Amino acid sequence: MGNKELIESGSAVLGIEFGSTRIKAVLINDKYEPIAGGSYTWENTLDNGIWTYPLTQIHEGLQTCYADLKKDVQEKYGIKLTKFRAGGISAMMHGYLAFDKDENLLVPFRTWRNTITGQASKELSDLFNFPVPERWSVSHLYQAILNKEPHISKIENVYTLAGYIHYMLTGKKVLGVGDASGMFPVKYDNGKADYNPDFKAKFEALDGVKALGLKLDNVFPKVLMAGEEAGTLTDSGAKFLDPTGDLQAGIPFCPPEGDAGTGMAATNSVAAKTGNISAGTSVFSMVVLEKDLKKAYPGIIDIVTTPAGLPVAMVHANNCTGEHNYWMDLFYEVATLMCGAENTPKIGKFFDDLIGKSLEADKDCGGLLAYNYLSGETITGFNSGRPLFARAENAKFNVANFMRVQMFASLGALRAGMNILYDEEKVPVESMTGAGGYFKTEAGLKYMAAAMKTSVSAMETAGEGGPWGMALLAAFAAEGKKDLGDFLNKEVFGNCKKTTSAPEAELVESFNIYFERYMKGLAIEKAAVENL
Repeated sequence: MGNKELIESGSAVLGIEFGSTRIKAVLINDKYEPIAGGSYTWENTLDNGIWTYPLTQIHEGLQTCYADLKKDVQEKYGIKLTKFRAGGISAMMHGYLAFDKDENLLVPFRTWRNTITGQASKELSDLFNFPVPERWSVSHLYQAILNKEPHISKIENVYTLAGYIHYMLTGKKVLGVGDASGMFPVKYDNGKADYNPDFKAKFEALDGVKALGLKLDNVFPKVLMAGEEAGTLTDSGAKFLDPTGDLQAGIPFCPPEGDAGTGMAATNSVAAKTGNISAGTSVFSMVVLEKDLKKAYPGIIDIVTTPAGLPVAMVHANNCTGEHNYWMDLFYEVATLMCGAENTPKIGKFFDDLIGKSLEADKDCGGLLAYNYLSGETITGFNSGRPLFARAENAKFNVANFMRVQMFASLGALRAGMNILYDEEKVPVESMTGAGGYFKTEAGLKYMAAAMKTSVSAMETAGEGGPWGMALLAAFAAEGKKDLGDFLNKEVFGNCKKTTSAPEAELVESFNIYFERYMKGLAIEKAAVENL
């Protein structure tokens, strides 16, 4: 069956992911190949000290992204998209969307980027003897309780972004285990997972929580494993996704997931001793563990799960290519101003050529230093950020060195966290696979291998990333498969082409030189945060 006939018959599968800078939709065929897509570009805003996206823009973004997908289907195949076999929603993990009993949003969406829950994060980590990061939903909830914010007495439901959108589409208050493990610690037992009952009891016994009579099972979504039934598209959900009325109701949706879970699916990294790295606006590595870590590392290493419930050590840095992209846009604006739009290369080639030039850089990057901290960076101890570029008076300030420093700066905080897994915990990693914009160039793959001290692969699907991974999870559920690892290994990635880069000695040395400078220079970043 061709793709046109497959779409017409309603046999394609949809994945949608709300990323930090783009909402993307991917439609896949029965060979799990992307056959159509749509997107919507957006940017978070700093509103009264809170990084957020307005609820109206969340709704608008979803509908515009889906409309763009419909347009792509129409242009490619000459048909109208009215149905699909199954669907799934994923989004940037964690954060805080709190609603009252009438489904009114109580405070603006507090995203993962916020570093405003330090007290709650520390108290909960100490209470559980388990790392509870600042961006987790329970940290935001408890910080609001500690702050005695007026809205806390009205809380009826708390969602992640993926859980909220899934609820709007299906009416089901459920969440995939991977995303749920970023709301509250989960416990996996005999093929099932739920919020850790011991930790729940401790949390609900806290004075402020007890005074509210708050019960997590009533407020947070129900935890589901990959493949479990998670509801179907309602009439109102279909209209919400596609206001034109073309979309049919009744389509099954799989458990909504976070971008970490979809990244694992998209890189075939759900088995023990495998790992993946998602590198875009933020960057995180995920290593599936054989056993628990020896100790907790709050603020540096989080413990989450695969979509199938296995424990994962996650190193999450808030900042990756965001500042790098600002510089690239500036250079592109200069090039367009000087050469004219008609004589300036397409922006994709422009980016590729500049990044490629970085492979000619000096081993010490010419003595340049950069910090990409558009926001705080918990791993290195910052509650807020200041993008920063510095150089000595005799530094070799040229394009190659500048570009390599920007690429290296995107990985500085990640490497600081990974050093603990490698050097202190001796966690074995047999393979790491990358996804996201950082891996779209040869240089990016080489630099990641050098920074991670291990071979890193990028599959031919690396650019598809999260929405494709979400579509795979939806297909897994629709087909009634039992083992996610087997499904991905045998049916999705069996013949997938990939490019692997082993650490190159010269680049490893180059990154190590830069990383030493990066760690020593954190005092400069601290001064900038405190004085600018």
